[in-house]
Amino acid sequence: MSVIHTQTWAGLLTGIDPYSYGGMGIALAIGLSVVGAAWGIFLTGSSLIGAALRAPRIKSKNLISIIFCEAVAIYGVIMAIILQTKFSGSHDPTALHKDMLFAGFSLFFSGITVGISNLACGICVGVVGASCALADAQKGQLFVKMLIVEIFGSALGLFGVIVGIIQSTNGKFP
Repeated sequence: MSVIHTQTWAGLLTGIDPYSYGGMGIALAIGLSVVGAAWGIFLTGSSLIGAALRAPRIKSKNLISIIFCEAVAIYGVIMAIILQTKFSGSHDPTALHKDMLFAGFSLFFSGITVGISNLACGICVGVVGASCALADAQKGQLFVKMLIVEIFGSALGLFGVIVGIIQSTNGKFP
């Protein structure tokens, strides 16, 4: 890398291989989604186990909260597969032009969008799932009402996937 490329931010950012940006976007999409799902499972599972001591009847029906958290990780895997299909053509490290940079940045920011939205979604679903388990242990009629709130929380991750797909639509390597 020449001295000119390291003296400005634009030179630094364009000096990195665009395929690396795309790969990092894929890694962030799946990595942050799995972290969000794990965090949500931890929150929901610990409250579910604690609340099941008081009311053992809630163990089986509150597992739906764990399934919603798993869906967050699946959103990340689906988006990683979609972004992976954008890698095509021959990889020539010496050929750096605006279409390759656009594709790399497109996949990178698409992965960040999906990853951060699914991280927030996993935490949201985990907190609502934990509240659902505790409320169901106290009063059984609250389960369906809390489940509807949990469905709306889970929609945040789906919205992130939709925005990520829109962001990466034109980001295909030449």
